[in-house]
Amino acid sequence: MNKKEIYQSKLISVTEALAKIKDGDEIISALGAAEPKMIMERLHELSGSVKEVTVVTCLPMGGYEYFTNPAHKESITMEGWFYSPEIRKAHENGNISFIPNHLHLSGKKRLAYKNPNIFVGSASPMDKHGFLSLALSATYEREMMEAADLVILEVNPNVPRTFGDTVISIEEIDCIIEVDYPLSELPTLQPSEKDQVIGKYIADLVEDGSTIQLGIGGIPNAVAAELKSKKDLGIHTEMFTDGMVDLYLSGAVTNRLKTIKPNKMVATFALGSKKLYDFLDDNPAVEILKGQWVNNPYVIGQNHKMISINTTIEIDLTGQCCSESIGHRQFSGTGGQADTAIGAQISPEGKSIIALYSTTIIKDEKGERKTISKIVPTLQPGAAVSLSRNDVDYVVTEYGVAALRGTSIKERVKRLVAIAHPDFRDELLEKARQLKLF
Repeated sequence: MNKKEIYQSKLISVTEALAKIKDGDEIISALGAAEPKMIMERLHELSGSVKEVTVVTCLPMGGYEYFTNPAHKESITMEGWFYSPEIRKAHENGNISFIPNHLHLSGKKRLAYKNPNIFVGSASPMDKHGFLSLALSATYEREMMEAADLVILEVNPNVPRTFGDTVISIEEIDCIIEVDYPLSELPTLQPSEKDQVIGKYIADLVEDGSTIQLGIGGIPNAVAAELKSKKDLGIHTEMFTDGMVDLYLSGAVTNRLKTIKPNKMVATFALGSKKLYDFLDDNPAVEILKGQWVNNPYVIGQNHKMISINTTIEIDLTGQCCSESIGHRQFSGTGGQADTAIGAQISPEGKSIIALYSTTIIKDEKGERKTISKIVPTLQPGAAVSLSRNDVDYVVTEYGVAALRGTSIKERVKRLVAIAHPDFRDELLEKARQLKLF
């Protein structure tokens, strides 16, 4: 058979795909906007006909019924590398559990525990040579495809064609479902006044010729806006975002001086708006590569002047960062924060930067709103340490920059208190004395 005939022989419907799922199966879904939306939207139809099916996800983009409706929990459970808002709400149902991980080891460590029965994802249409593109993520997808008994992909004309480890042959796929729906998008958050102040502080730490890693949200978007005046920046990042498109189009990013993969922007997944997806389509300047390589700290550290910019939920006075939980309650995930921070420290002239607002507003036990400091004497009981105090070089709030590299606990307390909100500085110092931090 020629490539078109092979493709045609693998076409099935969503109903036929669901019929292939058996009792006890483990299903791995592609990450974020690379997930197969049609399959995810109909998985709950298996409820009552199968038992003990596990779906493993990373940042699902929808609040799909199979995990949000507790009526299905006897049939289907979810285990995830990263919690979305919908997962946080559904966690109370009792059929969801978090998988602790560093992103570059997520696939390897999961496979050490168990091989998947089925991999499901999405892809761009097949080209004339018989190749498709996984497009928006190669974080763990290739390893899971190779380990799975069955590979099912939704082929969607709206999926961009990207290069790198996303390119796959039609022979690597068992079943294809043809679909046509818009890709999931993340709204672009406009930076607040605080974001802009923090963005300027961070931009001052980034030298011309640096290679950068950025996330998404108000602070990273503000940083990207401030970096437009820089020269010859490079991109080696976990997540490719709209802000990076803007930096490239502004001329600030040239990738000319990158140590590894010069003249290429490198990421392991992409998530953003249609503008981002259009930019990625057939663009040889971008490579989406395996997470085990992109996020390997020893690979990251080969980039000269590597800058890792991450955010955190709270940080204690010694520099420990909790970036994924609120106390014992899982909020998001470790992702690649430790990967990129450690890599940046290995890098010649590299910098590991953590950013956060100095305060946040919570509801107390009476349901009343109150302002608390995000720089704290100790992390909340049960809080996950996403980034150790050994791996934080700079901490930035709207009140300034605390350079922690090489400092003692006593000096860290002094510097972190100086960038805390003024209303909490005396209290933080007094608590530090009580705890005998210095």
